[in-house]
Amino acid sequence: TRSQRTKGKNAWYKAVIIITVLGITAIVALVTTAVLQNKPLLQKYKYGIVLDAGSSHTAVYIYEWPAEKDNDTGRVQQTHSCKVQGAGISSYSVFPGQAGASLKSCMKEAESLIPLSRHHETPLYLGATAGMRLLRMENQSLSDQVLWSVEEVLRSSPFSYQGARIITGQEEGAFGWVTVNYLSDRLKQGSGTTGALDLGGASTQISFVANQDVAEESAENAVTFRLYGNDYFLYTHSFLCYGKDQALKLALAQQTQSGDSSVLDPCFHPGYSVDRSYFSVYSSPCVMAGKPLVSRDSFTHVGAGNASLCQEVVRRIFNFSSCSFSRCSFNRVYQPPLQGPFGAFSAFYFVMNFLNLTSGSLESSREKLERYCSRPWTQIKQQHPDVKEKYLAEYCFSGSYILSLLTDGYNFTSDTWTDITFIKKISGSDAGWTLGYMLNLTNMIPAEAPDTPPLPHAGYVTLLFFISLLLFFLLFLCFRFLRPRRNSQTQMI
Repeated sequence: TRSQRTKGKNAWYKAVIIITVLGITAIVALVTTAVLQNKPLLQKYKYGIVLDAGSSHTAVYIYEWPAEKDNDTGRVQQTHSCKVQGAGISSYSVFPGQAGASLKSCMKEAESLIPLSRHHETPLYLGATAGMRLLRMENQSLSDQVLWSVEEVLRSSPFSYQGARIITGQEEGAFGWVTVNYLSDRLKQGSGTTGALDLGGASTQISFVANQDVAEESAENAVTFRLYGNDYFLYTHSFLCYGKDQALKLALAQQTQSGDSSVLDPCFHPGYSVDRSYFSVYSSPCVMAGKPLVSRDSFTHVGAGNASLCQEVVRRIFNFSSCSFSRCSFNRVYQPPLQGPFGAFSAFYFVMNFLNLTSGSLESSREKLERYCSRPWTQIKQQHPDVKEKYLAEYCFSGSYILSLLTDGYNFTSDTWTDITFIKKISGSDAGWTLGYMLNLTNMIPAEAPDTPPLPHAGYVTLLFFISLLLFFLLFLCFRFLRPRRNSQTQMI
């Protein structure tokens, strides 16, 4: 009948509508799940700030790393550095309050670069090195006042202040080694490592993994690290007073013992002549005990420009006279045989790069330095008008000192000279102790859970499977509903 046909037709339309709605819903669910599952994850980062308060200047380094950790060592990289205007904080011993004030500009810069939401949890550390070690030797009270001054400024920052302290020379050397090997990816595989050579204004450090047990012969020079699941037994030593600035004072002290009114110095260019006060040479704890008894206040420092004779002057500041160990570097300090390649950074790099001595053999480096030192001072100034004369005048001495330190002091030879690579940065991060220090500190910072997909992979695949089955089932129903309807219509005709 007509009413039955109408009811059947209505039922068929309802079924089609229901199946269509279910089909569209399944397709929307499938697309939505795929989009959510595969959308880019927002990487969470943490930040850290380390201030390197050196003898000649202070630098602020900002580091960042993913919140999740990589085999118990956070993946840290340098994102920014800021050089504080003025000299190192130890130079503010007369006016300690100004030490903290000098840091404010770079700290404001850090505030603008680190996301505001991360300020309260960003650790902030200051490590003072050899300049402050010398000031502490000379006057503990003034050293404390300088540290209090910088602490006051750092505590007032929005970051999580964790302390300001004078790090040991052993820490400076060891963390420099960590930096070089971390940045060159040598720690990941636990394979061969690179030694570290660091030269500052007041100290120098040498660190490397030795083939023999360092602790057995000299425990004070032994450090053990566990990084990326591997143990490293390190030899490290820091020579206070043997940074390039203090070494110059030691060399001048050797040449002014007679108290003469003038000194002819082979480590400075011909034509160089400057009046220096005896106080400027002997004010440092490194040399004050050897001050000559002279009535005059100053002497004329005259350059002779002879690198070979300069080497002889430099050698006299080292003590090679005796060694109570199986072998020594200098000043009766134990040093095992050199092992592996080395990275030389900080002043090692800056001086040798200026002198164009970062490549080539030891012999060619000596020849180039000989030619450079013999050039007239007027010519040197004309060739480098943008370099401050104080620093420009010292490159001949600094180059001679580095060659002597590495060969006479640390026992590099013509054969092993090419094992040294002079480096400024590795993978965008400055070579130095601060990154190694930060790596060590990040192991104590809890890692956040990273963003994860809404579903695990197995759940995602299972959901797609069932949605696909539903779509096939709905298509099958559509086919079954449509087919009988056509048959009935044919019979009626």
